[in-house]
Amino acid sequence: MALILCPECGKEISDKAVSCPNCGSPINNSANQKFCQHCGEKIDKECVVCPKCGKQVGELSGSDKNIIINNSSSASAAASSSASSSVRGAAVYGIPKNKWVSLCLCIFLGYLGAHKFYEGKAGMGILYIFTMGLFGIGWIVDIISIAMKPNPYYV
Repeated sequence: MALILCPECGKEISDKAVSCPNCGSPINNSANQKFCQHCGEKIDKECVVCPKCGKQVGELSGSDKNIIINNSSSASAAASSSASSSVRGAAVYGIPKNKWVSLCLCIFLGYLGAHKFYEGKAGMGILYIFTMGLFGIGWIVDIISIAMKPNPYYV
């Protein structure tokens, strides 16, 4: 006799029990299901990763070494992000930029959008040129936001 976690209350119960003695929740001990050892959720017996908590609950077999786990809500977004990350290693993080260079450009030439050109945002840089840093308000907001960023930050 082994102890398992009740999927409702999380208390340890016998694996032979029909219902939990603590909360009364029915326990289905079918041959095709098991419980996650981390969260206690009832999962399929062949599961390698728990669908509730995302932790590994089993070992991969020899022929399944190239499994890709897709945890995103949109399959097309995941396909495009996995394709771009396999082509370019930096696609996941973006292009690293030095915080201090960007901050100096923003303080001294922010009204001309120099920091936006440094970040590769030419359209915003041109807009900053024609509006004198979005009438000074965008310039001040950018100084504060760049000062709060980590070094390096990714664009």
